[in-house]
Amino acid sequence: MDSKRSVYIMLTDTGTLFTKSIKKYTGAPYNHASISFDSSLQELYSFGRKNPSNPMNGGFVKEDIFQGTYSKYPETTCVIYRLEVSERDVEKMKRVLNVFKKNQHKFLYNLLGILGITLNEPIEFSNSYFCSQFVAETLHRSGIRLWDKLPALVTPDDFRTNERFHHVYEGKLFDYEPVRNRL
Repeated sequence: MDSKRSVYIMLTDTGTLFTKSIKKYTGAPYNHASISFDSSLQELYSFGRKNPSNPMNGGFVKEDIFQGTYSKYPETTCVIYRLEVSERDVEKMKRVLNVFKKNQHKFLYNLLGILGITLNEPIEFSNSYFCSQFVAETLHRSGIRLWDKLPALVTPDDFRTNERFHHVYEGKLFDYEPVRNRL
């Protein structure tokens, strides 16, 4: 029997102008999704700002809570979910992530894909993702099917409403105990 493991999905709201605009449109409390292989969020991945000071330069990122974008927004709120998976699922996810890591310079942020969600029409480009599309794609390519729609139509709110995710924490990111313990 394959042993059980967990991966963590973190949804955040930094309160930036960009996220406020998305929030106003969607009505959803969180508008950014990341995936982690540990509860302390040390190994955290997404598609977002490559440089915390430049919102226009986006792509695949290994997020660093203390030195990346979140460090510039200490009032960031979040919700963290745990998804139970098998050891084999984690191995498959890490293989998928290794492709992103090795080719990270080739990946772009799929800003038009966000527009596609509003039209319920996937807008996909080779090597281009937005945050929730990336997380959904990583799960999907690993054999974990959570929705009856393409990853290019998955929103951060879809993680909030999926019954397979177990609620771990909600509140300020820097008040989350495993993060606070790393300070």
